[in-house]
Amino acid sequence: MNSWQATALNTAPESENQIHSDELAKEYGFKGGLVPGVTVSAYLLHPVIESFGETWLANGYAKCKITSPLYDGETFTVLSENLKENCSNTFLKNQKGRIIANAESKLIKNKIPEPKFRGDLLVQKNFEAPKASFAVWEELKKDGCRAFEFHWGGKDPLIYLSDEVLLPEILQPKKGGYANLCFLLGCSNWILAGNAFMNPWVHLQTKSQNYKPVPFDTNLIAEMSVKDFYEKKGHEFIEVEVNLFESETKSCAMSINLLAIFKLRNKK
Repeated sequence: MNSWQATALNTAPESENQIHSDELAKEYGFKGGLVPGVTVSAYLLHPVIESFGETWLANGYAKCKITSPLYDGETFTVLSENLKENCSNTFLKNQKGRIIANAESKLIKNKIPEPKFRGDLLVQKNFEAPKASFAVWEELKKDGCRAFEFHWGGKDPLIYLSDEVLLPEILQPKKGGYANLCFLLGCSNWILAGNAFMNPWVHLQTKSQNYKPVPFDTNLIAEMSVKDFYEKKGHEFIEVEVNLFESETKSCAMSINLLAIFKLRNKK
């Protein structure tokens, strides 16, 4: 079993979702602000991209699940286990040696047909998202969600480690690298929070299928559909499907199924 070690980075300390801030996270019993789930997912898949490179960015499937928090500054280890050709499992251990996240990944040669661009209404600048509730999710499921635009590139692109030279070379922004998983999966977080206001909320799991790498300086349009919402053990959950399309060609770059707790049970 191969291993890779790095230092965790809270990529969203100033987020509207204050579960990433020390103050609110501690109110819910955490040690401090949580490293975002999309960042943890990028850690899980870092060794996979190191191994398969652009081939995985064009054909890779992954199921990433976070079961316990990772905190800023923690030293973590990702263990990689090759199950068979082009398939692997990865496990993330925190600095206490506890497994807190895992991923199943594989290369899909015969992918299902890529999602088609619907042309959902793009969000307007003055839009104020309603507070998330079962009633709001029901309305969005029935009437549709607003689409959002995102840009991979610019002066300060989102990365998941403290220095881009620590990333696989094909993901390094200064070398014109492709979009990384922290950014791409992050698009599903941002469109979810853009359609319904949630604070605090917790990213739990993604299932994602790559269709093509996203080059530096690319505009994307994200479209979202509500799949399910329910209550369990006092938490309220939301599941959505998000598709990312190149703005210019309208071809799909990635599809993402996201599961999150949109309302945590009452603080004790």
